[in-house]
Amino acid sequence: MIGLIIVGIVFFLIAFIITIYNRLVVLRNRVENAWAQIDVQLKRRYDLIPNLVETVKAYAAHEKEVFDKIAMYRAQMVGAKTPGEAAQANEGLTSALKTLFAIAENYPELKASQNFMMLQEELSGIESKIAYARQFYNDTVMIYNQSLQVFPNSIIANLFGFKPKEYFEVENLEERKAVKVSF
Repeated sequence: MIGLIIVGIVFFLIAFIITIYNRLVVLRNRVENAWAQIDVQLKRRYDLIPNLVETVKAYAAHEKEVFDKIAMYRAQMVGAKTPGEAAQANEGLTSALKTLFAIAENYPELKASQNFMMLQEELSGIESKIAYARQFYNDTVMIYNQSLQVFPNSIIANLFGFKPKEYFEVENLEERKAVKVSF
């Protein structure tokens, strides 16, 4: 009878460990999928930027510094290995694109260009999708990281080598400030 109880307890513990392990695997895979979704949107933006730059170059060829910065940050986005590196490159690229659109304000023919307006609208849509994907990714990372920290998951996570994931954070304090809108 005692042997049966011990076998039951061992079976219960093994089933409990398997359940926790499987949940952590599912959460880790969700984080990786969420990161892949950000990657998809960043790739769409990456592919759009050369068209946008070429359109602006036709009107503002002397703005070489801005074009060089965009190319540099675009290359950094491709080479990013971690969410932190991607976030840093994303901040630089976003800033350079803001400068590009500020330059466009000085060229009425460019602003009126159908091609430029279409590219600008498409980029705006992609930026919204990136923001949503970033939010979803960070929410997924939060759930995963919390699961690693609660007991008894923390024991199983340490035992099987699960590591916390990095958030996709905005480091540029300028982007955290309130935006002043005036008409």
